[in-house]
Amino acid sequence: MMNSLMQTFALVEMSITCSLILIWILQKIAQEVFPFIVKVLLLLILANLFFWPLGMSLELPLAAYVRGVTGDLSIVTTLLLWSTLVHSNKSTPIAVKFVILIIALAFYPLALGLSMHDPYAWGYGSITFLLFVLLLALICGLTNWSKGVWIIGLAIIAWSAHWHESANLWDYLLDPFLALWVFCSLFAAVLAKRKEKARSGYLFRPG
Repeated sequence: MMNSLMQTFALVEMSITCSLILIWILQKIAQEVFPFIVKVLLLLILANLFFWPLGMSLELPLAAYVRGVTGDLSIVTTLLLWSTLVHSNKSTPIAVKFVILIIALAFYPLALGLSMHDPYAWGYGSITFLLFVLLLALICGLTNWSKGVWIIGLAIIAWSAHWHESANLWDYLLDPFLALWVFCSLFAAVLAKRKEKARSGYLFRPG
């Protein structure tokens, strides 16, 4: 019974996440931010399409197939996506993105066996690691990104409550999609900065 309930919650979570990604894509195509009520209506329609089996020789909901490929996204990634429903224009601070990228670049090679030290094992209840995560929340607070404090706090609560199948805190904080998004975001910011600098240099060039 409990396992069935967890599976249902996981499908609801994935259905909402997939719907918000589609809404984000639609906004990019339209090159405008949809009004809140429009995003809510689209979310309700799309989430139902992802959650309920649609027939067409599909035995499971679309969300189940997506989850089968991606697994459960981290709580941090999920909440960052969900927050776009309300705050589409408020971006994650550059400093926070940089910290996430550094952690991902250090974590994944080591977790895949590059050295004798496996940081993934720290996620199984290490007090030192938990203190490190709380330090990250403090960094978010110091950068005036209160949303980040709430997201990390909720990720810890979800881990404590075993919201996902994993019992490892890392899986609630980080996933490859978050690392890829941070990398692409920082790369795009660097390109935009260089383009802006080149444009200003062209405008103020002598003669």
